[in-house]
Amino acid sequence: MAIQFYNTLNNRLEEFQPLEPGTVRMYSCGPTVYDFAHIGNFRSFLFADLIRRFLEVMGNEVIHVMNITDVGHMTDDHLADGGGEDKMEAAAKRLKEDKKSGKVPEGAIENPDDPYQVAEYFTQAFLEDARKLGMKIAFEYPERIPHATKHIPEMQQMIEQLIAKDHAYVGPDGAVYYSVESFPEYGSLSGNTLDQLREGSGGRVQEADQVNKRHPADFLLWKPDQSHVMKWDSPWGKGYPGWHIECSVMARLLLGRDTIDIHTGGEDLIFPHHECEIAQSRGASGEGSFARFWMHARFLMVEGEKMSKSKGNFYTVRDVLSGKVTGRDVHPAVLRYELLKSHYRSNMNFTEKGLKDSAGAVRKLNEFNQQLQAKTGGKVAEIDNSHPVLAEFLAALSDDLNIAGALGVLFPWMHNNNDAPEEALAVLQTINRILDVAPMEHEQAEESGGAAEGGLDIEALCRGIDEARASKDWGKADELRNQLQEAGYEVRNSPEGTVATKQLA
Repeated sequence: MAIQFYNTLNNRLEEFQPLEPGTVRMYSCGPTVYDFAHIGNFRSFLFADLIRRFLEVMGNEVIHVMNITDVGHMTDDHLADGGGEDKMEAAAKRLKEDKKSGKVPEGAIENPDDPYQVAEYFTQAFLEDARKLGMKIAFEYPERIPHATKHIPEMQQMIEQLIAKDHAYVGPDGAVYYSVESFPEYGSLSGNTLDQLREGSGGRVQEADQVNKRHPADFLLWKPDQSHVMKWDSPWGKGYPGWHIECSVMARLLLGRDTIDIHTGGEDLIFPHHECEIAQSRGASGEGSFARFWMHARFLMVEGEKMSKSKGNFYTVRDVLSGKVTGRDVHPAVLRYELLKSHYRSNMNFTEKGLKDSAGAVRKLNEFNQQLQAKTGGKVAEIDNSHPVLAEFLAALSDDLNIAGALGVLFPWMHNNNDAPEEALAVLQTINRILDVAPMEHEQAEESGGAAEGGLDIEALCRGIDEARASKDWGKADELRNQLQEAGYEVRNSPEGTVATKQLA
């Protein structure tokens, strides 16, 4: 089965085959750990997780690396050099005030003025959110999720290579810049030309400092700065690396190749970040490509508007899971499904209704799994990807991750399933290796019955409803139903009697 992905580098669908048969090397731009990651960030992260899981089900080993940016990323990151202030410094200032006001839990961070403690605080928050949402790479920390600050020597080595090959130079201010004119293909990913960039590219490049830069689009590799809160000794003075160099270095270091198979990120990273990565990596290695496939997830909107703190529609993962959107807790599987169900190359509109619809879909998938588990005792048949349903599901994903097409195969099959239960369970489990919602791999989905929760015996209340209905005590039945609903349970009738399941959203 041929796999086609849309390659941003060439602006077309292309057949994907890894350089090394059976092994895919993939790099994803990860979080800047200066705040809690928002749902737009996680749309991009989960898109990478979907690629990985799909390629694994297709028989590949996927070596996946994602960085932690804890230095060098500036607040005005739409500029090639960055601008404003370092995000870690900004976070340190904000956390210091938050600690005074009690917004930061006691003991969570001892010294907000220490950027390393700030980075650790938000790194652990990211990992907690990512694990809840089933991101496989989050369980591979720190081996596959390196920190930029752990690889400063390697960054300096690449900068020295670039200087030696005349791709970089030391400016009169002592800073090291990459010379975009030394790399004729600069701009090929984003569509920018050097002439456009000389003119400022709509504000995406700062006005040239004629004293320090040879071209307005030349970008920073090393900034000498004795006053910067995070700084290291270097041949060019004590200072810190530019934002872009870290990904070039860590991709090559941890994936062990100058040319990798796939590089992912959000569309906002195409320029300047990914454009600069290509120039650096190819300039240092001399290879004809850095990443063979560049894949980018588009923006996430909220109720049709751009996400903004000033509009009150800026949501982190923990905001959604704790009920800020729907008024009740949301199961991580629901948010995962919601962020995956739209095609990655379409803008996604995150809505309360969409979240509730996703809860219904996740509920159906889990109930179907529970029914099959009950019928089979967990025993599954031996199948492969040639099973008609699996073949159709995977064919949809092979077409540039057509998730809507894949789900369009799954739900009608569930409704009209005629497979033997053990075969159906095998199909569902294979599909769930990709979706990871029914149930999530790292946790067991909550089941109704049996356990008492919050002082309620769910099974006893369900029996009580059945008994009240049998004796036509409708008032009592309604009273018990209300108790379950107020406790966050969905209550419905079934041939076996009343069933209560925890609401997912």
